[in-house]
Amino acid sequence: MAVIVALVSQKGGTGKSTLARALGAVVAHTGHKVRIADLDDQQQTVIEWGKLREDSNLSSIEVQAFSDVANALSSQREGELLIIDAPARASRSTLEIARHADLVVQPTGGSVDDLRPAVLLFHELVSAGIPKARLVIALCRILGEREEDIARAYIAKAGFTVLPGSMPERLAYREAHNRGQAANEAKDRAVRQRVDQLMDALFDKVDAQLKAKARRERATRGAKSK
Repeated sequence: MAVIVALVSQKGGTGKSTLARALGAVVAHTGHKVRIADLDDQQQTVIEWGKLREDSNLSSIEVQAFSDVANALSSQREGELLIIDAPARASRSTLEIARHADLVVQPTGGSVDDLRPAVLLFHELVSAGIPKARLVIALCRILGEREEDIARAYIAKAGFTVLPGSMPERLAYREAHNRGQAANEAKDRAVRQRVDQLMDALFDKVDAQLKAKARRERATRGAKSK
């Protein structure tokens, strides 16, 4: 089966699709099989980005649109990383995705208007039985160090894990998307410093899940062959 990373949020515009594309690029560059499932069947932001990427002859990242969670989950393939870019707003489908995901990542901005619903959503998932160890927050669209420090303190007080690094608000990231690139593929290394730290931390968690699942599958095959 696949390793599933779900990107969820209570609000729109928090950076889910930006983070999905960046994670897809990181994983693709390591040689792992990766696919992004775009569940926003109206905007299809990641679908259009995938077409731009293909037209630009960049490293291939498979992107598919799905109308519902069940179809996305049933499409998973053995040995791949399936990144689910969920629709904004908490719903029953958010819980369904979280129950199947190996890791649930919630991007959030640094204002209390963003942080409060992010923390409330994670509390709802924990109350519904999702282990807190599977939940992480990624800081996105951050305006500066002070905002980042305040956001980290807010999340720590709420008892949830926040990844190192952040996705600052940068024009260079939008320009990268316009070329079919991910934010961590932006041309200027100076603007990638914080996002590279964030993506390295996220990839470490994903890589640990990929390796653990591979070990379990080898053990299962070994048990069946006896």
